[in-house]
Amino acid sequence: QLQLVESGGGLVQPGGSLRLSCVASGFSLDYYAIGWFRQVQGKEREEVSCNDNRTDYVDSVKGRFTLSRDNAKNTAYLQMNSLTPEDTAIYYCAAVRKTRSDFCTELPRSRRYHYWTHWGQGTQVTVSS
Repeated sequence: QLQLVESGGGLVQPGGSLRLSCVASGFSLDYYAIGWFRQVQGKEREEVSCNDNRTDYVDSVKGRFTLSRDNAKNTAYLQMNSLTPEDTAIYYCAAVRKTRSDFCTELPRSRRYHYWTHWGQGTQVTVSS
């Protein structure tokens, strides 16, 4: 069974940090592009970062969030620093099989959403004092 499971969410004060984890089972992340998304209730799900051969970030998180992988652990991470209340959301990871082109740079973010094939269940991040 192909599965992604996120963890690491929680309550953090403004200016604080969290590291989210996304563990894959049933498939190897070596062969997949990885994305992190977030969703606020009543709003569309937003892609915040995408990693294939290169990594892309939405402008609102550039310089604060870092996507990384540990393929030996079949795990992707999202390190989030300098958090603000506007970062409060449910965070999801997603995966899609790699192709010859770089998914995260060859395809605009606005067109990538429907290509993601595997999704986690989400983890809540709340930034509040």
